[in-house]
Amino acid sequence: MATETGKTAPSKWNITDIPDQSGRTAVVTGANSGLGIATVEALAGAGAHVVLAVRDPKRGEAAAAGVGGSVEVRRLDLADLASVREFAASWRGDLDLLVNNAGVMNIPESRTKDGFEMQFGTNHLGHFALTNLLLPHITDRVVTVSSGAHRMPGTPYIHFDNLHLTGEYAPITAYSQSKLANLLFTLELQRRLAESGSSVRALAAHPGYAATNLQSHDGSSLRRALMRVGNRVMAQDSRAGALPTLYAAVQDLPGASYVGPDGFGEMRGAPTLVGRSAAASDPATARRLWTVSEELTGVTFPQPAAVAGA
Repeated sequence: MATETGKTAPSKWNITDIPDQSGRTAVVTGANSGLGIATVEALAGAGAHVVLAVRDPKRGEAAAAGVGGSVEVRRLDLADLASVREFAASWRGDLDLLVNNAGVMNIPESRTKDGFEMQFGTNHLGHFALTNLLLPHITDRVVTVSSGAHRMPGTPYIHFDNLHLTGEYAPITAYSQSKLANLLFTLELQRRLAESGSSVRALAAHPGYAATNLQSHDGSSLRRALMRVGNRVMAQDSRAGALPTLYAAVQDLPGASYVGPDGFGEMRGAPTLVGRSAAASDPATARRLWTVSEELTGVTFPQPAAVAGA
């Protein structure tokens, strides 16, 4: 693009900037629609072998059928720790990249199979367990998808005294807590990886406002209606929304980096490094959340000798 001075302005990072991924293997959770399938398409298109980790294998196979490149489908239900353990136990060989993409948003109150509040249990605890169980195989990085909702008005925080919001459940509060947990998890995971001497990196990303089917499950009919309008008028499509995740997945970035869109309010635009709330940057809270997550899931960080890249 030419500027008024005749110089060429640098183009913004896009899918065409993904380096060759041949020989690399990636797992993308929640990969049968939205940001997940857009991430799969981009990585497979660049040469990676991509595993779609999905709750419904039939839907996963239907999605995979439309992807060019090397892909496979495996069952993973993040709301069921037995399924998470089964998925991890079946893994053989190296895993270059884990993308913790799956999530639920603003849904009516419900519980996972293990009794956890569904949004915290799926968005955070399921990915917490999956990541730690797969760490002996992961050779490059873990990218966890968070959200700008981690800094919703009212200064979201981790409700350590009532993590499952029993008796005080509100869909937006639960979602915000789970997305804050994603960032705190990334922060503490990176600290532990560095302490163990591992070269594996933990990073996070958020898509801005992307039109996906995530909004269609909102527990409020009014919010569903408003988001249908917003999806048509304001939102990026899922391919644009996946760019921050892809940037975090393939660029040479420091551990614990957080990537989001560069546009106004981080709602849309090209991927860039972005800031996070003070609550999402607190190492003491990150350590406390890690300890609680270990207690709830029964999954712990591997011994240093078992961590790939150490």
